[in-house]
Amino acid sequence: MKLTKHAHACVSLEKGDTRLVIDPGTLTPDAAEAVSRAHAVLITHEHFDHFDEKLVAAALEGRPDLRVYGTAAVTAALGGPSDHVRTVTAGDGFTVGSISVTVHGHRHAPIHADIPCPDNVGYLFDGGVVYHPGDAYFAPEAPVRTLLLPTSGPWTKLGEAADHVRAVKPERVIQIHELMLSDLGRRSTASLLGENGLTGIPVEQPEPGSTVEL
Repeated sequence: MKLTKHAHACVSLEKGDTRLVIDPGTLTPDAAEAVSRAHAVLITHEHFDHFDEKLVAAALEGRPDLRVYGTAAVTAALGGPSDHVRTVTAGDGFTVGSISVTVHGHRHAPIHADIPCPDNVGYLFDGGVVYHPGDAYFAPEAPVRTLLLPTSGPWTKLGEAADHVRAVKPERVIQIHELMLSDLGRRSTASLLGENGLTGIPVEQPEPGSTVEL
């Protein structure tokens, strides 16, 4: 499987002839191109930086073969569940082409007591090859080889991020959700959390547009 890093929380996964896009939000400049090449779009929750509603709705209208998976709020924004749009919750599983997916977690990480926490799901691919948690530090009860680790945002805390990595026990960590960090912030975060820091696992920082083998 290949992973392409897009800006912020968005990644593409490719295996054989199957291509998935996770969390194409409004902060991802090439989201439309990524979606245009995908067989399915997976959304962890409805926040704008993970879900460009207009973009995904237009893609569905223009491509009857496209499938979208997301929380109830996501599917409601797209007109409700249908043959093309499916609501998923923790414990669900499905397959798109050659890639299997299981769904984990329930809620977005808290930002503040005055700000509601929406539903948030994480996606585990091919039995543990890679895990995208969305905006939550939820550890699935399954082995994870590659963890996509969010590192910036109003809900993130580096101590909780370190505990998340320790709980998941991945072989590999790739930084995502980093757009609010400067270059210095990204390096400092990787140092604190990485191989010589709190987790003992290097934090990889692929640039947007780059592809890595999983």
